Amino acid sequence: MLTNQVLSHLKKHGIALPLVRKSLAALTMRGEISQCSVTHFNDNKRVDAFQCRISGYVPPVAAGRKAGSNKSASAD
Repeated sequence: MLTNQVLSHLKKHGIALPLVRKSLAALTMRGEISQCSVTHFNDNKRVDAFQCRISGYVPPVAAGRKAGSNKSASAD
C-alpha cells in the first residue's frame, strides 16, 4: 500500500481539513465515492468520523480459510 507515501506527502505539504471535507462531499455527490458516518469511543470519549471508498469497488476476497461449514452435503 501507499500509506507511508501518502502520510509523507501530507506531512510535507498538508491539506486543510475543510478543503478535504469539501472535496469528499463533492465526490460523494457525483457518486464517485461512497461515504458513511462512524462513531467509536476512546476511553469513554466519543469520536465521530467518516469512512470513504470508491463507489462500486468490492475488495478482493482475503486469502485463507472461509467462514462456514466444511461438512459434506451428502446424505445417505
